[in-house]
Amino acid sequence: MHPRYFELSDDVTLSGRWHLDDPVDAQGHELEDPRLFNRGQSVQVEGRLRIPVEHPGQALDFTQTALLVPVVHVRVAKLFAELAPEDVQLIPADIEGQPDQFLVLVATKRIRCIDEQRSQVQFWTADDGVPEKVGKYYAVDDLHIDTTQVGSAKVFRPEGWAGTLIVSEDLKHALERLRATGVRFTPV
Repeated sequence: MHPRYFELSDDVTLSGRWHLDDPVDAQGHELEDPRLFNRGQSVQVEGRLRIPVEHPGQALDFTQTALLVPVVHVRVAKLFAELAPEDVQLIPADIEGQPDQFLVLVATKRIRCIDEQRSQVQFWTADDGVPEKVGKYYAVDDLHIDTTQVGSAKVFRPEGWAGTLIVSEDLKHALERLRATGVRFTPV
């Protein structure tokens, strides 16, 4: 039996929940490229990050910002650190009005694993007028991955489609046992 994997995303259907803005530096300045947290590699940041609250509400254990940067409560961060220490980087971040500790979750692996035959993929073409993107994914719907390419990774981002965060089935079950709020799982 092949291992199973899931896209981990923010359950935006929860009513009364908070919405977080993208990370900023300790002085409140926008980062040069906040997408750096979604590239599937370790990042270097100077100083402590701050996460502005875009819309107040119930704090969640797992939240994605507008640019899909994962922000996790310390109890979720500990779970990732225990079960996938080689696959994640956890960066402390302050959230205004929150006494609890939160961290930015960075998946440090990027794996070429999208099953293009089973997924619905579209590619950039020369007709799109963006020469540097020709041949790259334009859209990936009904994502399926080739699990034979994953190896031992428990947390990763698919190469070419970095906005997607993938977790192993055992990590999914651990998050469910923890009753982590804000999580949504979609089989891939």
